[in-house]
Amino acid sequence: MVDVWLAEEPDSYDAQVMRARVFVERALRAHRQQHAGVAEFETRARHAAQVAAHRAPQDPVPWVCLLALAQIDRHQRRPEHRVPSAEPMLPPGPWRLLDEVTRRDPYNREAYHRVLQFLLSRNVPWSAGLASVFDFGRWVASWAPAGTPMLLLPAYAQVEQCRLQRAQGQVHPLWRRQWAEEPMRSYSLDAFHGWFKKADPAMRSVTDLSYLAYALWASHQYLEAAEVFTATEPYAAREPWASVEGRPPGRDGGQELMLRARRESLAYARSHAPDTSPRP
Repeated sequence: MVDVWLAEEPDSYDAQVMRARVFVERALRAHRQQHAGVAEFETRARHAAQVAAHRAPQDPVPWVCLLALAQIDRHQRRPEHRVPSAEPMLPPGPWRLLDEVTRRDPYNREAYHRVLQFLLSRNVPWSAGLASVFDFGRWVASWAPAGTPMLLLPAYAQVEQCRLQRAQGQVHPLWRRQWAEEPMRSYSLDAFHGWFKKADPAMRSVTDLSYLAYALWASHQYLEAAEVFTATEPYAAREPWASVEGRPPGRDGGQELMLRARRESLAYARSHAPDTSPRP
């Protein structure tokens, strides 16, 4: 469809940047599937993003596209993917690409999640890669302003731990307990008060709400979790429930766990609701 659009409107920037988006997703899918032609897909996507960046220098989207492609470069062969970080605890990575995005759109949610994906994809021992993901999430949460969903990055990093450990067959039976301990408990409450309570409800994504609901429920913050579940209605997201359910993934994709968490949180909220009846 984007090719038809470009054929009809060859000078349309919207069509050009959409082509870059489509090409990037094709390259990433080919990379995940270990397709033999991934290098060709990546080259086309990179060229389309660069053309769009040249056409509209102030648009962050082409730079987000280039940032997304960094996860294909697992060995960090490209110089722009191994730039030293200004934060000493973080490894070299596509930090200048992230800077290009934030210069045009500070606190761009997708850009920070693309960096998270890059850190997970690096060709390093999985434990080292996971450590960098945690460090990145905690670092961003330490300075992210109120109202921004980057406060949720520690929760995303924690879920990635479960996903990676499951792939290694190493999920601890008491994994959920980590959420009720520090610092995860504080990160979850910070995201609730700093993002959920202050962000424009129209700008809150269902996925972010779902991650926050899980983090609060798992850390036994049932009143707050009930409020987030209520705000999510009538929608629901598959993640993180499908990745954190205690048993092997089933057909319901975490639905049973999500319904259980919602039921427990709302029941707790009802039983602990303040008594507003008039006193005699």
